[in-house]
Amino acid sequence: MALYALSDLHLSLSADKPMDIFGENWRDHDEKIKNNWINKIKEEDTILIAGDISWSMNMEEGIKELQWVNDLPGRKIFVKGNHDYWWTGITKLNNLYDHMNFIQNNYFIYEDYAICGTRGWIIPYGDNSTEHNKKIYNRELIRLKLSLDSAKKNGFKKIIVMLHYPPTNDKFQNTEIIDMLKEYEVEKVVYGHLHGPSLKRLFQGNIDGIEYIVTSADYLDFNPIKILD
Repeated sequence: MALYALSDLHLSLSADKPMDIFGENWRDHDEKIKNNWINKIKEEDTILIAGDISWSMNMEEGIKELQWVNDLPGRKIFVKGNHDYWWTGITKLNNLYDHMNFIQNNYFIYEDYAICGTRGWIIPYGDNSTEHNKKIYNRELIRLKLSLDSAKKNGFKKIIVMLHYPPTNDKFQNTEIIDMLKEYEVEKVVYGHLHGPSLKRLFQGNIDGIEYIVTSADYLDFNPIKILD
């Protein structure tokens, strides 16, 4: 049994959205993901998927991508990405599949860890410090706190957090999200969202006692990364 992570699958089984416009490495990326996944992940393993699962705009289309992921080995735990417009009510999502779990104000268990998280948002500073961004960012802070509080209330001391957006900005400044991660003594944080040139300079590794792990599919060459044995 092991814990893996991979984000930004960007599946488009229901839409004509060729990802190779973002780079030749994205050509047939769904087949790369599938082959790497099958060769590495066993049924008893768990994989964290930190958002941007599908390009679908509604659940009627998105169910095809969810079924595609469900058919792969292992248990899957998700947070929402900025492109996951198909994401519906959390109760409905968590009733769809036996081995697929969706986080929104809640958490799930992996061995003695609580898996918490939320989507996150653009850090509101500089040109990004708009009222719109502040509103969404503050809502995401609340959702992360609700997730962490629910785990702490039930006695979990070991916590892994999933975010879609990075927890900091391009200057790697301290943020309210990072303060919260420290306050709750989070052990590991997985996040994605970044692609292309953004992957050349990353907030990752052990920083102030928290391990930050970038899991964007193209960064990992479409190959899930093991984060716990």
